[in-house]
Amino acid sequence: MSRPLGVSRWRRIWQIRRVVARYGLREFLKPGRTSRDPRPRGERLRLALEELGPVFVKFGQALSTRPDLVPPDIAGQLALLQDRVPPFPAAEARRVIEAELGRPVEQLFASFDDTPLASASVAQVHAARLHPGADGSEGMEVVVKVLRPDVERVIAADVELLHTLAALAERFSSTARRLRPREVVAEYEKVILDELDLMREGASAALLRRNWLGSDLIYHPLVFWDYTRTRVLVLERIHGISIRELDRLRALGVDFEALSERGVEIFFKQTFRDNFFHADMHPGNIFVDASDPKRPRYLAVDFGIVGQLTPSDQRYLAENFYAFFNRDYRRVAELHVESEWIPAATRVEEFEAAIRTVCEPIFQRPLREISFGFFLLRLFQIARRFDYQVQPQLVLLQKTLLQIEGLGRQLNPDLDLWKTAKPIMEDWMRRRIGPAATLERLREQLPHLADALPQIVRQLAAPASGAATRRELAVLREELRAASRRQLRMIAGGALGLCATGVYVAGTGWQVAGAPALAWGLAAAALVLAVSALRRR
Repeated sequence: MSRPLGVSRWRRIWQIRRVVARYGLREFLKPGRTSRDPRPRGERLRLALEELGPVFVKFGQALSTRPDLVPPDIAGQLALLQDRVPPFPAAEARRVIEAELGRPVEQLFASFDDTPLASASVAQVHAARLHPGADGSEGMEVVVKVLRPDVERVIAADVELLHTLAALAERFSSTARRLRPREVVAEYEKVILDELDLMREGASAALLRRNWLGSDLIYHPLVFWDYTRTRVLVLERIHGISIRELDRLRALGVDFEALSERGVEIFFKQTFRDNFFHADMHPGNIFVDASDPKRPRYLAVDFGIVGQLTPSDQRYLAENFYAFFNRDYRRVAELHVESEWIPAATRVEEFEAAIRTVCEPIFQRPLREISFGFFLLRLFQIARRFDYQVQPQLVLLQKTLLQIEGLGRQLNPDLDLWKTAKPIMEDWMRRRIGPAATLERLREQLPHLADALPQIVRQLAAPASGAATRRELAVLREELRAASRRQLRMIAGGALGLCATGVYVAGTGWQVAGAPALAWGLAAAALVLAVSALRRR
């Protein structure tokens, strides 16, 4: 339950009211009302949020990733929101660092630059250098990310106010109710609170680095855990060229086609191979190592927002892409029902027809011009009409895909995402749902089956209670024998299936080391279990 509105909160509400009036935003609350301001409504909303400050800016940024809730004209404008926040004094940054790490800045670092490299709504970043090593080696260059002083209290107050405003909007506006503002604010609160924990960001950076260590596609900085706390994060400083500096990259002879395709490869491998993707890949967080212009490497920073998918989401997403590019709209519709993204009572034929209406025009263009991000965007908008259940992890993925795709096409207008993504997804599907994957799952389950089968047989053969009659016992014994025979048939059938799979794997040329031998071994083990079951009858 919200606290009573104090003087400061009433003052903040009054400020919001004036901004709403200035930009003619009452049309969002009252259907049919129009503004005298000739500017588009999305632009006016963006300007209002920028005036209201950092928390509202970040809320607008989060809202821009919700195409299932926000119309395209508004989402497009909200995506342009930028954190325009002046830096806080270096003395305050030093105070936070010393309070978190328990030592003076001069003892912690050989040098510390009081002029920040970057400043945003939640934190700012300073350059520093560690002390020389015990062997006399030069101390490493690092960046020190520091949370803004009192930022937790400020954000908590504004988030609580957002909850209040969302509840009021739902109560008094039917238009607002359709946007489900309380759900949106709750989702935003989770994101912003995660960004306030720099230990969490450090852990994300460390996992991304471990997943890609040694790769020539991308580099992630080293985390210095001895210098990292909830409000301070110290990372290896990387030196590269901002992806925004296209003219500079072009002058260095960087292969833009290779750079764009490598970006797509990174995204799809993070999503399907690692199931851990950097979900804030806007140009400000991407740098390029151009030391080898023909094989440029990405350098990543800022790991406050990351994403993961469940195994079922991964599979359904991959199958959706496959079905979409094969124009199998029936399968796309079925996948949405199977995954419970839309209600089970939905008529698949109606959903299929809606998908076809939107997707068929896309295929009138060359394959290289087909946008994965646009496909997902339109799919979410269609599903919205069929009571689509919001999947936050997929929305985050869709936002990241749009960022990667937009950047890739800026580097290379002829970028064909499907050409790059298809072999990655084919390999993932082959490893997850192909014959080799089935054999591996059977191999993993065999010890459990071996342990469980004797227990099952003992339970089936256990004597009945003294109250049972001889006749009932005879019937029960016969049922047990029948159940045992059924189990034996199942085991024998499984053995034959394993043998057949081994023959198939060997005969079709699958390059899976030891697969045929494994199949025969599993079949033999199953037969042994059958004999064991017979003896226990």
